[in-house]
Amino acid sequence: MIFLRSALFMLAMVITTPLIVLALLCVFWLPSRQRRLFVMPWVRLVMWLIRHVLNIDHRIEGSGNIPATPCVILCKHQSAWETFALQIIFPLTSFVYKRELHWLPFFGWGIKLMPFVGIDRASGKAALKQVVERGTQRLNEGYRVVIFPEGTRTAPGVTRDFKIGGAWLAAAAGVPVVPVALDSGEFWRRNAFLKHPGTVTVSIGPAIATAGRKAGEINALAERWIDTEMHRISPHRYPKDTHEAAHATTHAAT
Repeated sequence: MIFLRSALFMLAMVITTPLIVLALLCVFWLPSRQRRLFVMPWVRLVMWLIRHVLNIDHRIEGSGNIPATPCVILCKHQSAWETFALQIIFPLTSFVYKRELHWLPFFGWGIKLMPFVGIDRASGKAALKQVVERGTQRLNEGYRVVIFPEGTRTAPGVTRDFKIGGAWLAAAAGVPVVPVALDSGEFWRRNAFLKHPGTVTVSIGPAIATAGRKAGEINALAERWIDTEMHRISPHRYPKDTHEAAHATTHAAT
């Protein structure tokens, strides 16, 4: 049954993704905000398929922590699931992504038409400058900017050091940082064809004020909150001694 559901979902994505991109290309002349809203019915369709075909539901903890104003969202990244779900959970989002995705047929063409922040990760300090300049522009336009600070999808139980770009953007723009922990990888693994039924937990933390704080401090606060929350929602992935060691290391660093 899992194979059949996964195959049906893949078939639906193969059919609908080119269609929405072709439709988007036909309305390329629309203002960027309108193009962003244009794709949202398709995003909602994908979330419907995820729930009713794959039997992957989700629950949100801390929804009251979502600011009504633009902010930078630093989110754990375990699967492709959150690239769809965060667009529903946080209204009007703009993602920071690697520009290499532009080479992907249809999907890459579509995101190029979105008011997102594409960066060249190989350009070093120039990439950080791109995040700040383009991210600030999106924030000023009213978007919530989503950044996956670990830089790539990580398997459940795996932790990578947070890159500082998101915190740097928030500090430069003077907007709060919202940390988000989730366990989507328990059901939808990276590059895995089979998706397993279950309920994803999305935990949204209290907004971190950036006024008077340097990017390093902001980054450490977000990393500490997400790390602690990951141990809470996925305790089976983090042995107690590992958790304590991680806390001791983070505390010493700050």
